[in-house]
Amino acid sequence: MNKPPRSLFHTRHQSQVSGKKNRPKFTIAVLLAAGCLSSMTGGVVAPVLPEVVEQLQIERWGGLLMGLPRLTVALSSPLLGLLADRMGKLRVLVPSLLAFALFGMAGAIMPNFGSMLFTRALVGVANGGISAASIGFVARSYEGETRSRLMGYVASVLAIAGIVFPLLGGWVGSFRWEYSFCLYGLAIPVALAAIWGLQEPRTATATTVDLQQAQSLRRSLQDLRVLSLLLTLAASSGVFYTVVVYAPLYFKEAIDADSMLNGTILAARALGAAIISAIGASRLAKQLGSATTIAIGFVFMSVTLGTIPYLNVAQLALIAAFGFGIGFGLVMPNLYDLLAELCPPERRSTLLALGTGISSLGQFFSPIVLGPVWELAGEAVFSIAAGVAIALAVLQFRSFLKA
Repeated sequence: MNKPPRSLFHTRHQSQVSGKKNRPKFTIAVLLAAGCLSSMTGGVVAPVLPEVVEQLQIERWGGLLMGLPRLTVALSSPLLGLLADRMGKLRVLVPSLLAFALFGMAGAIMPNFGSMLFTRALVGVANGGISAASIGFVARSYEGETRSRLMGYVASVLAIAGIVFPLLGGWVGSFRWEYSFCLYGLAIPVALAAIWGLQEPRTATATTVDLQQAQSLRRSLQDLRVLSLLLTLAASSGVFYTVVVYAPLYFKEAIDADSMLNGTILAARALGAAIISAIGASRLAKQLGSATTIAIGFVFMSVTLGTIPYLNVAQLALIAAFGFGIGFGLVMPNLYDLLAELCPPERRSTLLALGTGISSLGQFFSPIVLGPVWELAGEAVFSIAAGVAIALAVLQFRSFLKA
């Protein structure tokens, strides 16, 4: 008897535990929904950040409410990934989703900066668990072309989420800023769906640590080109977070932007990045080279950052945000592509994961460095960030001329 053909969403594991029927499309829907929640961590809060800063009277350190979750994501993801491998993906995914909802919504009732910061840190930890378990689920459940296509779906959905959540957070926050935090409750139905419909993927046989591979990774980190790219990733993310944290604060003061307008401006930035990443970044890199494309992206970021203090109408702010997104969309994919080229396939995933962690650290340190500048000199933070972006562009042009 002939075997039925495999569908696009065929998985390696068959229904065998808990009496659950294998429903691949449902599984993918749940995993995509969980992945979207990672973009909610800052996306729903950024539009109402000016109101939160005003309510808690935290002018200098308000940016930490956005940056600290990035640090706890970077620190917790590897640990929770190991835990997911040992205990099971579902046993990490479901509690992480519930914790994400609980600590996220708790931000609406926190009475002071310290308690708010504590809940934000825990949101980042929960986010790390969601990311680690979701990635592990995909890695164990799908293979070959199916996994490649699924990664494409994930990228598309995350890009859409990066546009939708700032708009949604801004709209809900326009009634009361506390309502934006209630959106974290969307993780509860995702957790219930995971309990009801997901099966634990079959785990591979445990293997010993490959010391030779670890030594090979260490040699990669001793390569100055790799270190340079990692530092560039951190600096790029720091520049990016200048817009996420301080642009809403500035537009609140300069043009009396409410949370809905700030959410729309942030969504325009995400839209620009999504469009250029999907249709332009790789094509331009093939024609001009990755280093030149990255340099052009930094120039876009620098110019649009430098114009922010001169934007006095909403339409110009939206255009500048879109242009900044185009620059960022040219920079980040090509930085990761260059990083991937510098290491052999067997340690590529590890190095790219390290790059993601370094990027999160850049976002964490951005408000620590620029918070005092914002308090003392206000809009000067944009000039400083623009200067960093143009310096990074020069470095990329120099590397192109040496190549």
